[in-house]
Amino acid sequence: MRLFAAVDPPPAAAAHLAAVVDEVRDGVLRWSDPAGWHLTLAFYGEVGEDRLGELTERLARAARRHPATRARIAGAGRFGRAVLWAGIDGDDVALRALAGSARAAGRRIGVGSEDRQRFRPHVTLARARGAADLRPYVERLAAYSGPEWPADGVTLFRSRPGGPGHGPRYEALARFALTGRR
Repeated sequence: MRLFAAVDPPPAAAAHLAAVVDEVRDGVLRWSDPAGWHLTLAFYGEVGEDRLGELTERLARAARRHPATRARIAGAGRFGRAVLWAGIDGDDVALRALAGSARAAGRRIGVGSEDRQRFRPHVTLARARGAADLRPYVERLAAYSGPEWPADGVTLFRSRPGGPGHGPRYEALARFALTGRR
């Protein structure tokens, strides 16, 4: 099964962003479903059933070491000419440390990638069908600042491929509260 760990914005934060995104949504990009918006901490890829228990245990342990923090969806950017995203404004140090622990949980059991890229907290809004000029979308969403919300847990998700014309579907397998002390 294809797994990843993420922080979920609450439904009110996703709905607030969705109302703004609806104003720029068009048929040029493949827009992600607001119900699936999340802040990916670690991507584990294909994980066998026999490894799920150990990954769950390690991810739970990692979550217990980190305190809850505050976050908001704000601004926009792009990865090249393919991905449009909304940023996460919050305690970058805390979010980066949480992502590092989530990635380490996978590495310790031999799953996930050795992603050396700098962690950039974001929510993927859309993908281009081939190369596209995403600058106009970024400009229209750059000033966005949503409501603040508590980033107080990590969810282990299973990603299932969508059918033709549909993005992936995400199934929450487990949620772990962030209970560490500051």
